[in-house]
Amino acid sequence: MTNDESKQLAARVRGVSKSFGDGESRIKVLKGIDLDVRRGDITMLVGPSGCGKTTLISIIAGTLAADEGELDVFGHDLRKMSKAAITRFRAHHIGFIFQAFNLIPTLTCAENVSVPLLIQGLSAHKAEKRAREVLAQVGLGDRIKHRPSQLSGGQQQRVAIARALVHEPKLIICDEPTAALDAKNGHVVMELFEHVARGQDRAVLIVTHDNRIFHHANRIAGMDDGQILEVHDVDADHPPPEHLHAPERL
Repeated sequence: MTNDESKQLAARVRGVSKSFGDGESRIKVLKGIDLDVRRGDITMLVGPSGCGKTTLISIIAGTLAADEGELDVFGHDLRKMSKAAITRFRAHHIGFIFQAFNLIPTLTCAENVSVPLLIQGLSAHKAEKRAREVLAQVGLGDRIKHRPSQLSGGQQQRVAIARALVHEPKLIICDEPTAALDAKNGHVVMELFEHVARGQDRAVLIVTHDNRIFHHANRIAGMDDGQILEVHDVDADHPPPEHLHAPERL
């Protein structure tokens, strides 16, 4: 990748493949994926369940290794980095919002959100102060001392989003971030993502079935059967194509 490309792209994926299983039971989930995630953009990845979307974002986040292909994230070739180096890189530069939330049940909301900052070496006092600020931004300023079991599914989702944002990572990767949210809170969260993505050296990548949020995207990539089939730039003059809203595509 040239220096000019590196300045424009948050992530560059070329020919990435991934299979699971062995022998006759081996299943090829990704089949030579090419995808660019541009800096300053919200990129959405859409397609039917089981088409490989979560596998792809896990590879971009460095939590899963590709079998083949090239993967560059903010100028770092993840395929040439050790597991320890990838873990350090992810701790500072990537925020991942899991569909299953992955909150620690014994910790309060503020403590859960503090975890990425503690990993970076920030003191518990400063980490919790910052956590409370981000929880307030997602409308949970009055829930900082609650534990996950005391929250609704939508509230847990917002805690997970706050945790991904708290250390101000360069790349936010989200798996269905608005699935458990009503329209009002989904709008609040997407406005936060827009604020993040406006940074020149930051980007947001979202896997979603939620066509209510398509208009927040700068680009939408349609995926099926382990391949990227189409990529659309989205703006006021170019709304998402109608077929992306169809049930069989979502």
